[in-house]
Amino acid sequence: MKRIDVSRKWKMRILDDKDRGYDYIPATVPGSVYNDLLNVGRMEDPYYRDNEMKALELMKHDFEYRGSIEIDKKELDAADEVLLKFDGIDTLADIELNGKRLGSTDNMHRIWEYSVKDVLKDKENELVIVFHSPVEYVAKQYEEDPAIQGTEDAMRGFPKIRKGHYMFGWDWGPRLPDAGLWKDVKFLAVKKARLDRIYIRQKFNDDLTGVELVPDISVKPAGCSDEIRWSDRAGCKTGSDPLMGLRAVVTVIDPEGNKLYDKKDILDTGNDAGSAALKIDGPRLWWPNGLGEQPLYTVVTELVDEEGNVCDAVTRRIGLRKMEMSNVKDEFGAEFAHVVNGVKFFAMGADYIPEDNILSRCTKERTRDLLMQCKAANFNCIRVWGGGLYPSDDFYDACDELGLVVWQDFMFACANYRLTRDFEENILAELRNNIRRLAHHASLGLWCGNNEMEMFVDKGEWGAKNEIKSDYVKMYEYLFPRLLEEEDPDRFYWPASPSCGGGFDEPNSPDRGDVHYWDVWHGNKPFTEYRKFYFRYLSEFGFQSFPSIKTVESFTLPEDRNVFSYVMEKHQRNASANGKIMNYMEQTFLYPNDLDTLIYASQLLQAEAIRYGVEHFRRNRGRCMGTVYWQLNDCWPVASWSSIDYYGRWKALHYYAKRFFAPLMISCEEESLLTQTMNVNAEPFEVKKSIHLSVANETMGEKCGTVMWQLRSNDGSVIREESEEISVGALSSKWLDTVGLPEADLYANYVSYQLISADEVISQGTVLFCPPKHFKFVDPKLAVRLEGDEIVVTSSAYAKSVEIRNDNDDLILSDNFFDLNGDERRIKIIKGEPAGLSVRSVYNIR
Repeated sequence: MKRIDVSRKWKMRILDDKDRGYDYIPATVPGSVYNDLLNVGRMEDPYYRDNEMKALELMKHDFEYRGSIEIDKKELDAADEVLLKFDGIDTLADIELNGKRLGSTDNMHRIWEYSVKDVLKDKENELVIVFHSPVEYVAKQYEEDPAIQGTEDAMRGFPKIRKGHYMFGWDWGPRLPDAGLWKDVKFLAVKKARLDRIYIRQKFNDDLTGVELVPDISVKPAGCSDEIRWSDRAGCKTGSDPLMGLRAVVTVIDPEGNKLYDKKDILDTGNDAGSAALKIDGPRLWWPNGLGEQPLYTVVTELVDEEGNVCDAVTRRIGLRKMEMSNVKDEFGAEFAHVVNGVKFFAMGADYIPEDNILSRCTKERTRDLLMQCKAANFNCIRVWGGGLYPSDDFYDACDELGLVVWQDFMFACANYRLTRDFEENILAELRNNIRRLAHHASLGLWCGNNEMEMFVDKGEWGAKNEIKSDYVKMYEYLFPRLLEEEDPDRFYWPASPSCGGGFDEPNSPDRGDVHYWDVWHGNKPFTEYRKFYFRYLSEFGFQSFPSIKTVESFTLPEDRNVFSYVMEKHQRNASANGKIMNYMEQTFLYPNDLDTLIYASQLLQAEAIRYGVEHFRRNRGRCMGTVYWQLNDCWPVASWSSIDYYGRWKALHYYAKRFFAPLMISCEEESLLTQTMNVNAEPFEVKKSIHLSVANETMGEKCGTVMWQLRSNDGSVIREESEEISVGALSSKWLDTVGLPEADLYANYVSYQLISADEVISQGTVLFCPPKHFKFVDPKLAVRLEGDEIVVTSSAYAKSVEIRNDNDDLILSDNFFDLNGDERRIKIIKGEPAGLSVRSVYNIR
């Protein structure tokens, strides 16, 4: 099948733009309205100060795109059908080719195709697409049907359009509902037929030493709207088979490039056996990051005619693995755990949102770099949140290669939907397109129906009356799983996140299914609150911080740089959240003396909050089997829950994640003032001071080592030291005995602890017995020097959460925000130039 790209020679204009003094401007495809206007200087940076408001006003207009496409019609004469294919149109558009109306679109998440052979002309062809204002559309829809509501952080009416919900605003994102041809546009010249669906089933024997690949493909004959399942041809009589004379052949190539099968027939006409099984002995299994390698096999499927001509071909990379979820009942309720190749593993990762509001800025390189930062922080999974976009093929290719198991939400979030016949047909087409595009990926762990809707509909949120509840059940508990039975029967489906399996059965129960826990942050509870729970799988929990001062400078003027200024609050979308950060800060640190120090303190708060939770849940591995924090990334420069900001700068949380997601990790459950009372004016009582160490082992083998701990003075000197040899079984955690420390000075002593193997410190940390603001830190006299590709930091006393920065605050290091005990650390430079190095610690928060 011949594919003709139509990305050249485009222009666009604002249709009702008579007063602006300009007409058409050059346009880029794929691209967007905002991107094109920015490229010619016709709009200001929407991320700067409050320019978002001007950019939003622009989207009240309609826009016209015109493409001039040169076609040699003789090249297409041999084709039985020519299709115009849009991989993605954002969103409300009317399409004309050479003056003939082809149709309208209303869903950015799906593919749109039109048969155009009779419309095409030789040489010059003109494609015209008129985009209608999404802002005006949702306003009108809300006016007509105000019962359909969603989160108050987004624009009213947003559930009525199949467009990335986050584009209308969220509690971390701006209101920038862009428009345009955001994915590829091409002509497809079809000869006889084309491959429409390719699904490779994997059937393992019991011990996983052999696997059969069973191709299940569907073919669409030229000029036909219905597809034919290839295996159904086995019963066709001669003359009744519309695909007579065509063969489907498969080539399988192993990870080293060796052909295991070369053009193997899937089905010969008259073969009653149906699809052929391709047996592979001793398959190289695909594993999540940290548990093994990620070998990928290549499967090439070709549709061949009687003369041996290839009518169509599709190449897929697959990983051989058995991917399941376990939710069997147990003494606590029911577990919820990923199982790969028979191995239950503890999920460690974060929630992923779209990388930008201007989608043309989302490149293959940027996406891969972000996911590489996940692997660098020891992630083994990532959750794609349901209020954004279905990720690109580049996203999934990278996850396949890096070993990141993907929890994939369908794109429904925090909103009610009315299930009309048109809406049903539209969303099922959307799901089918994306299931077929993504189902072959080794990294795809599960499909999930929506984000938070079972929980909110159950509570009657956003006007969820009985009719809405009925539509909810039809969508997520009938239509979606039924479609998946047809399209991806080997993948686990979960109706919502959070959920216990559907039916409004305690959808956020701590004892079954997955949980979104927000009492720490939204509920203003202290970090210690995590220890009251033993969630089975925590798929959302988070804590906010401000981005780097350099990121703040990118969207502010000097007079804006106060966290309660108008501009800073425009870049904080969670109501009153800057004040919430300050409330938690008051409980933890001394009052910062400038914005830069305040930002540093906010990032430490965020990192400590999530560390407190993750370490607790990893200590209780088995009962809890997953911690996926909110959120990985930002779509614009903003104060948010992310661990990596919009410009790719690591916050303290991402360095902490690298430590608390480490395959081997030591942690401490302490008794201190934080677990008893923070009230300095409480009636005097005997404060319990103790440590309870634990080692978590998320590897496939038993690990042995030495656990050491020290009670230290604030100058770092050792008061008491003990050690213990320990062995920890594979995929488990192990507690050591509790040690009481009644002799410790509440405000001047602390404990350091290490896990050591082969004379190397594998994991380490420190713990205080009082809030950092009351600890008697002494000046650690931090010093920093550069030695080749290493940065050496020294201290003369205890230094907590030492941060290394360069002038542009864009270093990525082997470690950062670490503790020193009056000693030195050598840190590798992973990325960035070490110009203008500086260091600081909690001592500097004053």
